Amino acid sequence: MRYRAVIFDFDGTICDTGEGILKSAKYALDAFGYDAPDYTQLTCFIGPPLLVTFQEEFHADAATADELVKKFRERYTNEGIYESCLYDGIKELLVALKKDNIKMAIASSKPQDYIETLLNRFGIRSYFDTVCGVSFTADCESKASIIARCHKELGIAGNEIIMVGDRRYDIEGAKSNVIDSVGVLWGYGNRIEFIEAGAKYIAEKIMDIESIALGFYEQTDNVQGIFAGKIITVHNDDITLADGTKAFREVVEHPGGVAVVGLTDNREIVMVKQFRYPYKETIYEIPAGKLEKGEEPMSAAVREFSEECGATAESFEPMGEIYPSPGYTSEIIRLYCATGLSFGEQHLDEDENLDVIKMPFSECLSRVMSGEIKAAKTIIGILKLKELKNI
Repeated sequence: MRYRAVIFDFDGTICDTGEGILKSAKYALDAFGYDAPDYTQLTCFIGPPLLVTFQEEFHADAATADELVKKFRERYTNEGIYESCLYDGIKELLVALKKDNIKMAIASSKPQDYIETLLNRFGIRSYFDTVCGVSFTADCESKASIIARCHKELGIAGNEIIMVGDRRYDIEGAKSNVIDSVGVLWGYGNRIEFIEAGAKYIAEKIMDIESIALGFYEQTDNVQGIFAGKIITVHNDDITLADGTKAFREVVEHPGGVAVVGLTDNREIVMVKQFRYPYKETIYEIPAGKLEKGEEPMSAAVREFSEECGATAESFEPMGEIYPSPGYTSEIIRLYCATGLSFGEQHLDEDENLDVIKMPFSECLSRVMSGEIKAAKTIIGILKLKELKNI
């Protein structure tokens, strides 16, 4: 199923507004003498209308709840609204969806003025075809009603729209409008909440939303372990395709690794020559290695360059990530360019044998283009270095 429009919730989905909301809720409760926990425990205020939460969670009567909302806004308007940030990757998602010609909208229980302020503050207002929030005088509108308004303004059939949110209110509101929904795990909801509410999809990564909108997403139903080794694990997953078809995927889990393109002052590339058992062949590669548990990629790059080549560098510059074989493995290789090199002693593993070779860049490039150098990370590293450093 390919969708023509995506409706987003705002708080906890587009923007991490939690700190400002929770601190402002605590501010209001303290002002009225409620025995409230630390603000970090007040996540019940993320999602539903404030008036409802003050009544349902703290048993305030209607008049007191209204005063609590006013006290909340006293802090939030002047301070809390600015204790917000976009989730990492949201801007990239919006750019991608725009290129896919998918319309975008927001349906939120947050006051319209607050939403518009933050959208403009983060420079993303232009991506949305419509924004539906609430007014300060009528802020108890149900999520279903807000989504219905948004649906009408989009002018697109409900079966061509997907609702994306981080709480059950988003999922239930979408269901009331006969619209498919996605529960996202980077906000304030959880997998159980989404399953119970009836979400069609559950997204772990922000860019999953584009995959869902395009009808590409494959949802995991069950994972069966096959093998667990020293480095890799293998599992067989039962999945559901976007059209509801059942299938399976064999997956090799890998901790990921790093690879270093070491460039000397004489425009030579630091290469290693070693036997690779799976191919039964001795090949040329740039130095590389896997990440240790909990290790930062940059630290791993420094460590591997030192261990394999006995080399240190004044600068390690990131050159992006590589998915070496996305059809079956989760491995990600982070590429680095090392310059300002000095050389000392190697510190190889017991079962590791290799020679370190300084190869002129022109020769490396020639061997890449002739097919003599076959390792994917090495080919990509050399070609990226050529472009990035204009060699």
